[in-house]
Amino acid sequence: MTVAGVFVLFINDHLLKQAWPGPLTGKLSDVAGLVVAPALVALIFWRRADLAATVLTGVLFTLVKTTETGAELASHAWTLVAGPSRVLADPTDLLALPALALAWWVRRRSLESYSARWRVMVTMPLAVLAVTATSAAPMPTASSVNVDGDSIVVHVRDGLTQISDDGGVTWEEDGGAWESRPLQSAACVPMQATRCYRVVPARVAVEQSDDGGKTWGPSWALTADDRERLTRRYPSWTGRHSMALAVQARPGGHVVVVANGLDGILVRDVSGKWRRVGLPGSSEISAVDLSPERNVAIFLAACMLFGGAAAGLHRYQRVYIGFAAAAGLGLFTALSTPDPISSEYAVVLSLLGVLATLAGTVVCLVLAVAGRARPTPAAIGVLAAPLVYVTVYTPFYGWSVGTPGPYWVAVALAVLLTGLVVLAGAVLVRYDARRAYLDGSSTSRPT
Repeated sequence: MTVAGVFVLFINDHLLKQAWPGPLTGKLSDVAGLVVAPALVALIFWRRADLAATVLTGVLFTLVKTTETGAELASHAWTLVAGPSRVLADPTDLLALPALALAWWVRRRSLESYSARWRVMVTMPLAVLAVTATSAAPMPTASSVNVDGDSIVVHVRDGLTQISDDGGVTWEEDGGAWESRPLQSAACVPMQATRCYRVVPARVAVEQSDDGGKTWGPSWALTADDRERLTRRYPSWTGRHSMALAVQARPGGHVVVVANGLDGILVRDVSGKWRRVGLPGSSEISAVDLSPERNVAIFLAACMLFGGAAAGLHRYQRVYIGFAAAAGLGLFTALSTPDPISSEYAVVLSLLGVLATLAGTVVCLVLAVAGRARPTPAAIGVLAAPLVYVTVYTPFYGWSVGTPGPYWVAVALAVLLTGLVVLAGAVLVRYDARRAYLDGSSTSRPT
């Protein structure tokens, strides 16, 4: 039965959801997941925790489906395991909870047979793969916009809309039925046919004409840094371009509202100022992918950690540095290998990186003990390593949320802050070496 649940999860999430998206396939996914999940939890404690695993699964499922905090935590956890994902809070999914009774009954029956251990060993890897490969929720995309009387209506997805009755100043979500209209890529100001606006194909940008559309010039465009943030946020999704616009006459002038795809809503107010609104009230915003910067931060922190012990070695310093370099390069290789399950080459490369890291770290620990490394430089390396990680990663995290705006400023801040940490560590290590030399505890003069 667990095997059946695994295959239902595979087929539903990767075939049926794509062909017939809707409540039926969504609930089927929940039922299959609740059948499979308790067996995964019980696997940790083997056969004496079946009831506890079933209850725990039910409690966690309820928290995720009834609270925004639970859904957000589940989204972060799923992203770490299966890549960028979004889990949505939906109390109606609790209708699937009776599937836990079936999961518990099947689990108890299966463990009574002699071959239960082998079935679990075979099916659990498949179950893990099925659960972690569950398809992500579709991202909200501002796909079209039109003026309906005094209202401006932006269509997002699945029948949801954002509506503004005050010229784009404030927005409210609405699930009612609105008339679907063709995409409008260009529009002129009512009663002022000489002023027109249009979206730029394949770009997040708007052009403006003051002669009725004979000539066009730039009016607004996404900056290079904002475009990079958008690309990193949604690397595998389409819709990273302006899709439609609408113009509405307002007291004192006119407003322009643009459906900017994954970037949400863009508004030009009556004063002529453009403002990126995004998707008001939406929590379905993916974080900017900072894995390259994070990998560099981890690598440099590891270098600082290994370097501290190396500076205090009395013997085997060159051998230690060689193995430390192998461990660091192995770590960087393992972290930087893209999609390690996408090809045999990537799997081998990632595995070699992990093995090099483990082997190099173990040898370095042995050499640090055998070479009588001084405790102070080693302690400096241990304390400075997390500081290096923070000083490298923090400026790029700030850039991902817009402060600082330019990427080069984040690079400069990371270099400056990390340089200060490394310099302070070097000064402390040199001071300790000089003191050890003067005390006669070292046979080599500090450099």
